[in-house]
Amino acid sequence: MPLSLTVLGTASPHPGPGRPCSGYLLRGAGAEVWVDAGPGSFAELQRHTDPDRLTAIWISHLHVDHSADLLAAAYAFAYGGMAPPAPIPVYAPLDCARRMAGFFGRPDVRFLSEYLDFRALFDGHTVRHWNLRLSSRRMAHDTEAYGLRVECQGSVLAYSGDTGPCDALTELASGAELFLCEADIDRHREGEREPQVHLTPEDAGEAARKAGVRELYITHVGPTLNRKDATARAATAFGGPTRTAREGETIPF
Repeated sequence: MPLSLTVLGTASPHPGPGRPCSGYLLRGAGAEVWVDAGPGSFAELQRHTDPDRLTAIWISHLHVDHSADLLAAAYAFAYGGMAPPAPIPVYAPLDCARRMAGFFGRPDVRFLSEYLDFRALFDGHTVRHWNLRLSSRRMAHDTEAYGLRVECQGSVLAYSGDTGPCDALTELASGAELFLCEADIDRHREGEREPQVHLTPEDAGEAARKAGVRELYITHVGPTLNRKDATARAATAFGGPTRTAREGETIPF
């Protein structure tokens, strides 16, 4: 199979025992891409690959539960004997490098460039690593946030990142074999201001149905839900194969 997805973490908004926050490892056409770096995901990444082998890192947005373990990776590369042979491209919102430098108490980001090569995402951003094509779309969230579409030799994976319902989400997932989608909240609050910034299970299922995906994979289930019920509710709205993302699982497709 040209593509595989390994689940490193799915928790929201904080890690729990045996359950890191958002993180995934994509493999395809010789490339290995760490997608989102939630707390705990860097440790899990090491179960499946050597971090210095990463082709790229892709970060949907800069909320802690999706990005904090970039700091763990920086420490590993600088002090832990895991330095990559060349700086790893990091595709992330524009402010990512500056925030990391601030954590280290440094006035600029140049000291990170030995290990990490930061490249700003934007709506419509597309990059290719060998035969792996990564395309980003701006999502509806309360900070700059992106969803990811991955194409490799005819296979397509879509990942929502964090988002509320929006047309861009359906477009991102159109025709995907696997749609990895958040279902963070039980329901939208009455009178909630637009835009809504997370999905209910029904929102995830409806997006999958409209996009015509082959399979829906529910992740980032928040504390007001449990994963079994969220998946069942999403499946009812989708009307197609639906399952729960679980740490340690690898799915070829």
